[in-house]
Amino acid sequence: MHIHILGICGTFMGSLAVIARELGHKVTGSDQGVYPPMSTQLEALGIALTEGYRPENLEPKPDLVLIGNAMSRGNPEVEAVLNRRIDYMSGPEWLAREVLRHRWVMAVAGTHGKTTTTAMLLWILDQAGFDAGYLVGGVPQDFPVSARLGSSDFFVIEADEYDSAFFDKRSKFIHYRPNTLILNNLEFDHADIFENVEAIERQFHHLVRTVPSQGLIIRPALDSHLDNALEMGCWSPVQDTAIGSEISRTADWRAELLAEDGSRFMVIHHEQPVATLKWNLTGLHNVRNALSAIAAARHVGVTPDHAVAAL
Repeated sequence: MHIHILGICGTFMGSLAVIARELGHKVTGSDQGVYPPMSTQLEALGIALTEGYRPENLEPKPDLVLIGNAMSRGNPEVEAVLNRRIDYMSGPEWLAREVLRHRWVMAVAGTHGKTTTTAMLLWILDQAGFDAGYLVGGVPQDFPVSARLGSSDFFVIEADEYDSAFFDKRSKFIHYRPNTLILNNLEFDHADIFENVEAIERQFHHLVRTVPSQGLIIRPALDSHLDNALEMGCWSPVQDTAIGSEISRTADWRAELLAEDGSRFMVIHHEQPVATLKWNLTGLHNVRNALSAIAAARHVGVTPDHAVAAL
């Protein structure tokens, strides 16, 4: 199949190109700006890129066009797709149909820390011997490309709340149907498409609705906006995370700082110490990211001590 991608140099659409190529499809694409790191990655894989949007980019006629969310009506290539009645869909829909519906999806959502937490979780699984598929919003330091199919049942994905396409205004992550879901945090963002934080809370609630009752949601204990999203309805087990004594009750997962800067901390699960992490990273945000990744890895059978050893 010949798949043509509009907006191919975006981190998400470019990653779809990598996966489509790995599936054996012929892949071409166009973008207004062809630039590294995505252009370099795609060219190395032999994927033809065209700079600029023109109807002639659709010759010969592709079997399917994946339309990125940066595309809008009036774009000459979009108009040609519609006028010529070429089959098209959004990137998230294609990924869900062709890859994710067969996999145990581990999704990382939130306003901040998605890429870092996704990369941490992926690295933990990799070091535990899982050949997980993945899609990250960038090229991870320890992996050669931004996405791969992998051979195991698991697929780790950075789950973005931005919309899917001009014809599908749902958040991308609604398509992913995760079994394991990390909710890092929730704040107001993307003011170009969301009127207020309540609109984002509702999209996160829609994501929560897709998690199976035998799945797992991991979230920080202190986040009022996530509270609001979950209070609209939740049918899945939830585990919360905390640092030190920031909450008065017991958290499922807690980090006890052994160094103020977060470079060393103890991982505590149900009030039992399970591992101690000493690493080169600093900052409470990275402690929270790591704690969530450790909790998610445990959901698929990686013990905290093995997860900590990987980090």
